[in-house]
Amino acid sequence: MWGRQREASMMYKRTSSRDRSSTFDVEETTALVQNGTEVENTNPSWKLSFPHVLVATLSSFLFGYHLGVVNEPLESISLDLGFNGNTLAEGLVVSMCLGGAFIGSTLSGWIADGVGRRRAFQLCALPMIIGASISATTRNLIGMLLGRFVVGTGMGLGPTVAALYVTEVSPPFVRGTYGAFIQIATCLGLMGSLLIGIPVKEIAGWWRICFWVSIVPAAILCLAMVFCAESPHWLYKKGRTAEAEAEFEKLLGGSHVKSSLAELSKLDRGDDGDIVKFEELLYGRHFRVRDYHRALQMSSLELQIY
Repeated sequence: MWGRQREASMMYKRTSSRDRSSTFDVEETTALVQNGTEVENTNPSWKLSFPHVLVATLSSFLFGYHLGVVNEPLESISLDLGFNGNTLAEGLVVSMCLGGAFIGSTLSGWIADGVGRRRAFQLCALPMIIGASISATTRNLIGMLLGRFVVGTGMGLGPTVAALYVTEVSPPFVRGTYGAFIQIATCLGLMGSLLIGIPVKEIAGWWRICFWVSIVPAAILCLAMVFCAESPHWLYKKGRTAEAEAEFEKLLGGSHVKSSLAELSKLDRGDDGDIVKFEELLYGRHFRVRDYHRALQMSSLELQIY
């Protein structure tokens, strides 16, 4: 009996929450109409945001490229740098970028929230340019490991910011498709690194060219981000509403600006709820979820016996 009452109470609360959400939506729509703004029901054009997404996925392309760039020419690199037959050194050359990627991915959230998405992309491209240059010009193992580590920091930063940026600048109806571009770009980067390494056994020193080539897409990413839109979500969070409107107009078209801002306002209101601390997962109100599920199981058992 207690279990059925508890379940009914929870259903009542959930229904009330949805009703309140619907009320807010109706109020926002009414406000837009009263302000003389026409609520656009059609989807915005995907063509407006597509170039911005395409530039952002260059970071994922570079991630895949640097992940596989040493696979084909590793033997030539070991011969030229004097560590042929040293399996530990060869393994470090391949995997050192992952150590840098760990650092980059750890700092990616703070960087993206602190300086914005566009500057985060530029900061991602910078170590890729510097690290690739070090690897391409080095004459010893230490220089190669240093270059790979520096490149790795950009590898860790780029895809994380790309996933965030693509989600925030793309229209909802193509957001899943644009998200898939990140994975496609990573695969293309891997394929590109393997293809460009094919002549390494016929041409002496070709492995240096493999590193130099990676500077081109990194430089394009750094320069093209100057002309790309900043994330309206980030601008709105920073209180720069006028700039967020301008970026929405660039990405979605003028008729969708007000409705997009209203959606951002609704999301921002939802983020202002109670702050959950990590300790509450171990003890406190959220830890009691286990007891709630146990009560539901007991209630279900009582109903089966009844």
